[in-house]
Amino acid sequence: MTPEEKNERQAEACRKYRDKDREKYNAYMREWQRAHAEERKAARRMKVMLDDRAFLPERAHAYDAGLDLKSPVDIMVPAHGSAVINTGVHVALPQRTAGFLKSKSGLNVKHGITSEGVIDCGYTGAIVCKLYNNSGEDYYVSRGDKITQLVILPVRLPDFDVVDGLDDTERGAGGFGSTGK
Repeated sequence: MTPEEKNERQAEACRKYRDKDREKYNAYMREWQRAHAEERKAARRMKVMLDDRAFLPERAHAYDAGLDLKSPVDIMVPAHGSAVINTGVHVALPQRTAGFLKSKSGLNVKHGITSEGVIDCGYTGAIVCKLYNNSGEDYYVSRGDKITQLVILPVRLPDFDVVDGLDDTERGAGGFGSTGK
């Protein structure tokens, strides 16, 4: 049974149960919502610890996806080189999430500065950012400058089934330019 068939089967069972006894279904849904309310509430809060001279992550606008991380030090990122900055920010990511360090678009477009990284749930050490300078000019970071952004996303944690082959798909093993220019 494919995952899609399994999902459809579960959805059909839910619809039958719902239609058979609307009151039981509503009671079940209310209980499920109560049981998961604390988990959802906890997912909206995150503990943060700051080392000396570190800055609290912040959103420039209320609904921005990324939390801006700032440099606690002055440092130069050499042309065509890189620099590592310990932000001094520690976070306790909510369960079933991961933090992704993403380049600040202004630094990338205007100065060729990029950054990438993944922070696993459970890691509580300081967030360390590696800035890459893809330009031909040195770039100077001052204490308090925004250097990267932390985007927190839900993650799926599947178990594995080892198989001898995978289902055929339209794309198959094609990659690295297989769809053309």
